[in-house]
Formats: sequence, C-alpha cells, structure tokens
Amino acid sequence: MRPKQQKLTLKNRALNYLSLREHSRLELGRKLARYAEEGDDVEALLDFLEKAKFLSSERFSEALVRRRSESYGNSRILAELQTHNLDPELMAQSKAELAETEVARACAAWQKKFGHLALANSSDSDSSDPDSIQSSREQRAKQFRFLAQRGFSSNAIKIALRGIVDDVDQFDS
Repeated sequence: MRPKQQKLTLKNRALNYLSLREHSRLELGRKLARYAEEGDDVEALLDFLEKAKFLSSERFSEALVRRRSESYGNSRILAELQTHNLDPELMAQSKAELAETEVARACAAWQKKFGHLALANSSDSDSSDPDSIQSSREQRAKQFRFLAQRGFSSNAIKIALRGIVDDVDQFDS
C-alpha cells in the first residue's frame, strides 16, 4: 500500500512547477491560486521567488521564444508573450531577436511541412501545362496560408517561398 501523499505547501508546489519549466509570474500565480488556502499570500510567495531568482521574466521570455521559434512566426510568439503581461522592454528585446531570424525560420517551417514537394516539382518537366500552373498556384496559396497561420509576416513568407534565403537584406520587419 502507498502511504498517503503529503499535502504540498504552496512554496513546494511553486518549486515543483518551476522545476519542470520556466513560468511567468502571471501564469504561476494562476496555478498557485487554485491551491491557496485562506491564510496563504500568493503575491508574497511570488515576490520571494523572484527575489530568490527562482522566478524570472527574462528566463521565461527566452525559454518561450526558444521553444516556439522552431515552428512559429514573430506575430504568434509575440502575441503569446503579451498574454503573460511581460515588461514592454523585454517584449521589444524579444521582438528584435525574432526579427533577425524570421525568414530562416519560415524556410525551416516550410521545409518541414512541404519539403517533399520540392523534389516532386523538380522532376516535373512539363511546367507550361495550364493545369499544372493552376495546381502550382493552389499549392503556393496553401503554403502561404500555412505559414501565415503560424504567425510569419507576409514579407518573410514571400521570401521563403521564393527561396531567397541568402538575401535577408530585402526583408524589412
């Protein structure tokens, strides 16, 4: 038989959450509020965790950007960061970091989803057929929508679909 599980204190629960991944102050506060009892002061605990460097908005922002940047574009990542009520200066810093790599990330997302089409299209020799031109337009529209839904800017998508990765200077965020 298993012994009864001990009731976790609010502080231990917070440390357990933070040991799994970084959390924003708002997010951790919401999670802890569910378990707070009448005498518990969640805000004081969050202040303590920040002072002890267990809870950090900078680390949270970096971790979220790192986790989401492989698959998503700037607008989607920044929208998610905004939901966590982060410092505007931290948001501006994240935006600047993301802008540098958006085209490359759009190309990587396209390659992951549609890379198999590049091989199939290179083997097609009759590209003047009206049906294949229409099909090609439909495919490009589908690819554009996919990347747009992922939060990439239209400029980054156009450059990625053209395959112009080397000339990033054309891209303005």
